[in-house]
Amino acid sequence: MMNLLTIILQEQASPNPLTSLLPLLLIIVVFYFFMIRPQVKKQKELKTYRSSIQKGEKIVTTGGIYGKVTDIKDQTVTVEIADNVRIKIDKNAILKDPGDISTAQK
Repeated sequence: MMNLLTIILQEQASPNPLTSLLPLLLIIVVFYFFMIRPQVKKQKELKTYRSSIQKGEKIVTTGGIYGKVTDIKDQTVTVEIADNVRIKIDKNAILKDPGDISTAQK
């Protein structure tokens, strides 16, 4: 009887390493599919949008400035924010076009 009890206790003391890692692996998979993957997809879409901007498009900067693109260089964009008021911004400061914002707020 004592030998059977010691065998059972020894088996419980050294569980299968796979079963002890399973919850951790499950958490990593959930983080990947619900947090990391959508964020990477969103960044890819934003990069594509920034590279496809053309003159005359209306944009919004990360600082909340609304304007219309008047000139495009490699990494900078000139934006008209009022009549004859133009600012030069980095392409990475462009958030999206105002159409996306108005549809998201509805």
